Amino acid sequence: MSADEKRDRRIAAIAFAGTWLVRLLGLTWRIRVRDDAELRRLRADRRPVVFALWHGQMLPLLYHHRGEGVAVLISEHGDGEIIARVGAKLGFRTVRGSTSRGAARALLGLARELRDGNDLAITPDGPRGPAKSFAQGTVIVAQRGNAPIIPTVVAVQSAWRLKSWDRFMIPKPFTTITVAYAPAVYVSGSAVDLESAAAETRAAMLAVEARIGG
Repeated sequence: MSADEKRDRRIAAIAFAGTWLVRLLGLTWRIRVRDDAELRRLRADRRPVVFALWHGQMLPLLYHHRGEGVAVLISEHGDGEIIARVGAKLGFRTVRGSTSRGAARALLGLARELRDGNDLAITPDGPRGPAKSFAQGTVIVAQRGNAPIIPTVVAVQSAWRLKSWDRFMIPKPFTTITVAYAPAVYVSGSAVDLESAAAETRAAMLAVEARIGG
């Protein structure tokens, strides 16, 4: 067996175990949703949205939005392949790349998903941080696809946190998770507007996070 085959088998095994771990943990979580009226209205109008979320809060959101066909931007390096496979098993579509690596292909793939009527999920501080920074790729995608950004944050009562740059959270069994959404951010065309929208989205995420205790 070649080294590539061994690596692929290892990734497949980790992704399989990871998917079941998320499903089993998720069955015990108590998820509370706040301020989702605008999101529900946009979906009722069949208008695709771009979820902006912090990289470290990805896991509970993968469970909460499982089976909805949301397209997730996943990096092409590090643990990206494992996350992509877990996401696919949970009912997500995946687009590979990031704002720093594979950016052109990623933007094309994301724009295609929006044209097809699918929601997107992007971590503006991923894949390498700094944590809770905001790369402009999120607002560029939203502007090109004429899609509103939905700032999305999570607060967890009790969680394990990895010793990674993003302090990646794994909610503990039977904990309470709050998922909260800020008002949609709409992006127009100029470079100044893109910068303003990025700052507005980040500020909204931090404000909601502070309010719910994230």
